[in-house]
Amino acid sequence: MCAHAMEVVMTGWHRLSRRELLKRTAVLGAAATIPLRVRVAAQQAPLDGFVTLTAPEADTLEAVVARLIPTDENGPGATEARAAYYIDRALGGALSASREIYAAGLAATDAYARASKGAAFATLAPADQDAILGQMEEGVATGFEPSSGSFFNLVRGHTIQGTFCDPYYGGNADFVGWDLIGYPGLRLVVTEDDQRLDAPQARHRSAYGFGRFTTPDELAVGERSEDDDGR
Repeated sequence: MCAHAMEVVMTGWHRLSRRELLKRTAVLGAAATIPLRVRVAAQQAPLDGFVTLTAPEADTLEAVVARLIPTDENGPGATEARAAYYIDRALGGALSASREIYAAGLAATDAYARASKGAAFATLAPADQDAILGQMEEGVATGFEPSSGSFFNLVRGHTIQGTFCDPYYGGNADFVGWDLIGYPGLRLVVTEDDQRLDAPQARHRSAYGFGRFTTPDELAVGERSEDDDGR
């Protein structure tokens, strides 16, 4: 789901209501168990605390993701899904190539907030945060390389991944992302009774909880074993 969901909601986030965003994402529910190959299992690091980002970077990132998919009357958002923690862990692993981009981009976001609004991004009112994010999306916020728009798109894509992907990868905590879009979870067998249901009962289970699916870590071990056998 993650990569395709990112494409679906990539245009004009601040002009879409949260309900509309979720509606657009919901059509992708059937693919929700096809995550990017980001080997960041939640069990690989403590649930509490950031392990890659600095404290100031983490504060800014948490504030950004909280506005991209906000908590509101419709339910929890990126904060409850722990999207920022997903990003933090991924930056120490498969997304490590983006680590310096995040360091520069988060610093630029905070500097632009201080210059334009007089305070750190994380301490601003939601309306001011939204205004800054809108300027970043449009590419008019200054101090970014190559542009504020490119950094905005990067963070937004990773926020969507962290909110809606398989929990194995460290985001979508307690399956809040799947619940938001009405995705009931993977079913290997669908009965006639299941097909008659307007809303199938949610099954909070990672795809990797089924024996027939191999985790990226297990796959990597298998590949190493094959290499050893071939020597």
